[in-house]
Amino acid sequence: MNPTTSPKAELAATILRVALGVLYLAHSLQKIFVFTLPGTAQFFQSIGFPGWLGYLTAFVELAGGIALLLGVQVRWVALVLLPFMLGAMSVHLPNGWGFASPHGGWEYPAFWAVTLVVQSLLGNGLYAVGAKAAQLTPARKAA
Repeated sequence: MNPTTSPKAELAATILRVALGVLYLAHSLQKIFVFTLPGTAQFFQSIGFPGWLGYLTAFVELAGGIALLLGVQVRWVALVLLPFMLGAMSVHLPNGWGFASPHGGWEYPAFWAVTLVVQSLLGNGLYAVGAKAAQLTPARKAA
């Protein structure tokens, strides 16, 4: 735990990190096993994106979900995932605000984008693989 951060903030960061990790894993696995990668690529093409971006999105979501669950480079992972969520939001903009709108509105991806920014500001939280290394000062690392 970072000595300058409260235990509640560390716990909040952990809860957010785990929730985001699970959700990203679920969405990537859905692209891989339910829609299939070729199906995901075809969908991306149908909305005006290159098909290869569907493959990249599935991979980034899978790797990002795993990294978030483990607590590896959490700040950077959240920032890497952010443009993908903003892209999803742009797809839903014409559908209106509410996600219950036909074809889904942009409220849900906008909320995800905000949570990614918050996670990048909060950092790892508790029980993160990278937490111990991040706490070492340069003097301790050299020793």
